[in-house]
Amino acid sequence: MLFQGRGNFIRRLELCRSVATINGNVFLGYRGEPLTKSIQVQIVDALRLGERSRASSLLLDFGNGNQSLKANDFVYILNYCARTPDPLFVMETWRLMEEKEIDLNNTSYLLMVRALCRGGYLEEACKFMKFLRENHGTYPLLPVYNSFLGACAKMKSIIHANQCLDLMELQRVGKNEITYSVLLKLAVWQQDLSAAREIWEDYIKHYSLNIISLRRFIWSFTRLKDLKSAYEALQHMVALAISGKHFASRTDEGRLYSSRLDIPIPSKSELGSQNVQSGENEQSLAFKFDTDSSNIERSKSISATVGMLNNYKNLPVMEVLRLSINDVLHACAQARAYGLAEQLMMLVGLFLYHKLLMQNLGLQPSSHTYDGFVRAIIQRRGFGAGMEILKVMEERNLKPHDSTLAALSVQCSKALELDLAEALLEQVCECPYPYPFNAFLEACDNMDQPKRALQILAKMRQLRLQPDIRTYELLFSMFGNVNAPYEEGNRLSHVDSRKRINAIEMDMAKNGVQHSHLSMKNLLKALGAEGMTIELLQYLHVAENLFCHTNTKLGAPIYNVVLHSLVEANESHMAIQIFKKMTSSGFQPNAATYNIMVDCCSYIKCFKSGCALVSMMVRHGFYPETRTYTALMKILLEYENFDEALSLLDQASLEGHQLDVLMYNTILKKASEKDVLTHSNTNTVKIVYVIMQEFILLSDIACCISKVRIDIIEFIIERMHQDKVQPDPVTCNYVFSAYVDGGFHNTAMEALQVLSMWMISYEDMTLEEKKIEFEKDFVSSEDLQAESKILQVFKDYDEHLAAALLNLRWCAILGFPVSWSPNQSQWTTRLSTNYDSTRTVL
Repeated sequence: MLFQGRGNFIRRLELCRSVATINGNVFLGYRGEPLTKSIQVQIVDALRLGERSRASSLLLDFGNGNQSLKANDFVYILNYCARTPDPLFVMETWRLMEEKEIDLNNTSYLLMVRALCRGGYLEEACKFMKFLRENHGTYPLLPVYNSFLGACAKMKSIIHANQCLDLMELQRVGKNEITYSVLLKLAVWQQDLSAAREIWEDYIKHYSLNIISLRRFIWSFTRLKDLKSAYEALQHMVALAISGKHFASRTDEGRLYSSRLDIPIPSKSELGSQNVQSGENEQSLAFKFDTDSSNIERSKSISATVGMLNNYKNLPVMEVLRLSINDVLHACAQARAYGLAEQLMMLVGLFLYHKLLMQNLGLQPSSHTYDGFVRAIIQRRGFGAGMEILKVMEERNLKPHDSTLAALSVQCSKALELDLAEALLEQVCECPYPYPFNAFLEACDNMDQPKRALQILAKMRQLRLQPDIRTYELLFSMFGNVNAPYEEGNRLSHVDSRKRINAIEMDMAKNGVQHSHLSMKNLLKALGAEGMTIELLQYLHVAENLFCHTNTKLGAPIYNVVLHSLVEANESHMAIQIFKKMTSSGFQPNAATYNIMVDCCSYIKCFKSGCALVSMMVRHGFYPETRTYTALMKILLEYENFDEALSLLDQASLEGHQLDVLMYNTILKKASEKDVLTHSNTNTVKIVYVIMQEFILLSDIACCISKVRIDIIEFIIERMHQDKVQPDPVTCNYVFSAYVDGGFHNTAMEALQVLSMWMISYEDMTLEEKKIEFEKDFVSSEDLQAESKILQVFKDYDEHLAAALLNLRWCAILGFPVSWSPNQSQWTTRLSTNYDSTRTVL
C-alpha cells in the first residue's frame, strides 16, 4: 500500500507538469503557472546553490528564447538579488535586458537600485541612475530615491546623499515620511542638530504630526542632545495619544508602522504648543519643561493626563510612547536633568520615593526605562536612590541592565562605598568599556586598598575587557611603590617595585597602550617615593624620548615630580642640573617648579639663590604663594634667623595668603631643636623618653647645652590659635619635645592635651559634644581593645582625630586629668597673656 500510494502521487505530479525546451535546455513547470516564472525560479535556485555559471547560462538561454519578454518577467530574479543582495547578477540581468531592448518598469528599476545599494555599490547605483536618465529618459520615482538615501545613511556616505538630494530637487521629486526618516538618520550620524531642526520645520509644512514620525524625531533629538526639543515632541506624542489620533499599528512581523495614509497634510500646530483638543474639552498637557514645581502638583497633573492613556493600554501606541520616554530618559541621564527624569517616570508608572505610593498609571516600565531613570537621578541623588530603584525592579521581576549596574557602581565608588561597588560589578555580565572598573580602582587608590583592586582586575580579565590608559595610570599609582607612605624604601622594596613596574609595562605593550603624561607621572612618583633615584632619572630620559617622538612636550608636572623627589632625597645638585636642562630646552616652569627649587635652596643653605628664583618666578607671571614663603623661611631658619622668618610670616599674612600648619610647623621645628656641644670623642647624642613609665635620660654625652626657643614656640602656638589654624600631630610632637627637652614635663603634658583638643576643634561646644562621643569609649576606657579602635579611626583616614585620641588616652594612663575645656587651661591663658609682649620683643 505504501508503494502503491507513492506511485499514485508521482503520476498525479507528472500530469500537472508542463515541459518546455529552449535552445536544447529543458525547463519544467506546472500547469497553470507562467513558464517565465518557472524559469526564474530555476535561475534563483541555481544562485542559492552557488552555481553562478549555471544561473548565467540559464539566464542567457532565457533571454534568447522565442517568447516575448517584458520587465515583469525578471522581477522574481531581481527581487532575490535585492534581498540577498547580489549586485553582480543584477548587472548581468540588466545587460541582457539592454540587449533585448526590454524597457525597465518602476519595480525592476527599484529592485536593481536596491540590489546595488545593499551590496555597497553606491557609486555604481548613482551612475546607473544617471545613465538611465541621460540615455533612456527614465527618471526614478521617490521609492528609488528613498532606497538610495537609506543606503547612504547606512554606509554613512554624505557625498552620495547630497548628490541624490540635488537630483531630487532637479527633478522636483517631493518627500514622504520615509524620506524624512532617512534624512534624520543622516543628520544624527553627522551630529548636525541644525539639520534635524530644518527637517522638522520642513516636515510640519507638509505633514500633520503622527505617533510614528514623532517617535523618529524624538529619537533624533535625544541622540543630538537636544533635550528640550525631544521633550516638547514627547508632549505632542502624549497629546495625540490622549486625543486617540495615533494611527499606530503592527505588521505581521511585529514592526510598528503608521496606519495613516502617506498624504502630505501641513501641520497646524507648532512644536512648543502646550494645549490639546480632546473632544469638546481642552486638556492641558500634564508636564512642562520645568523641574521647579512641587512633587505633589506634578503628581496630580500627570495622574490626570495619564489616566486618559489607560484607554489605550494594550494598543501599539503605548509601546511607542514607552520607547520614546526611554529615549528621553537616557537623554536626561546624559544632561543630568534629574527633575525631568522623575516627571517622566511618574508618567510610566513610578512616583517619587518621598513616602508616596507607587501607582500604575498606564505604562509598564521596562528594564531599559529604569536604566535611563537610574542613570539620570543618581547624578544628583546619589547611589542610595539608585539602590531603591533596584529594589523596585526586583519586586517587578525585572533584571537590571549591565549598564544600570555599572552606573550605580561608579556612584558607589565615588562615595568610597567599596563593598557595594564591588558587589554591583560582580553582577555585570558584559561591559564594553572599562570606565566602571576604573572608577573602582580609583576608589581603591584613594582608600589605599590595593588587594581589592586585584580582585576587580581579575573580574576584568574574566569579562575579557581590555584595560585602557586610565587603568594603567591607576595601576602605577597603586602598585608602583611597595612601602606605605610612612615608611622609607629599602633594597627588598626596590626589587618588588621594579618587578611590578615591569609587569604593568609588559601588559601595556601586550594591549597596545602607550604611556600618557599621567601614567608616566605616576610611575616617576612611585620611583621617587621608593627613593630609587637612578631608576627615576632613567625613566625621565625614557619619557623625554617617548614624548619627543610623538611631538608632545613632556610638561612641567612630570619635571616637578622628578625635581621634588630629588630634593626629598637630598640630591639638590642633581635637581639643579635637571632644572637648568629643563629651562634651557624651552620648557616653561610653573609656580610649583619654582616653589620646589626655592625649597631646594634650603638644603644648600643659599638664601640669595632662593630670592633670585622668586624674582624669576615673578617675571614669568607667578606670584609667591604660601609654600614659597615657607621655603624661604626654611632657608632663613637654617641660619637661626628667626626675626626675618617671622617678618616673612607677617608679610605673607598681609598679602592675603592663607597661612597653613606647614608654615607654622617649619618655625616650630627649628625652634624645638637643640644645639649640643660634646667632647671630641663623642659623636652622637641620644635623648629618649619612655612615655608609659617616666621620662628617662639615657646619655653617652659629656655635656649638653639646650638652646630650645620656648618663647618662639609659645608665640607661634598662640598665633595659630588666633588665626584658627588647627595643629596637627607634627605640631604636637615639636611642642611636646621642646618642653621635655627643657625639663618642663608637666607643661609638656598640659600642652599636649590642649593641642590634641584643638586638633579636634577650636569650638568649646563642639568639644563638649565630642566628649560625650569619645571620652567613655576611647580616652578613659579600660577596654584592652580601645587603642585598636582608635587605630581603626586612623585607617578610616581621620589621622588627626586618631592622633588626638591616642595622645589624650596616654595622658589619662599617665595619671594626668583630661580636661575638655582647653581654653581654660593655665598654659593657654599664659600664652594669650604673653602674646603681645613676646611679639614686641621678637
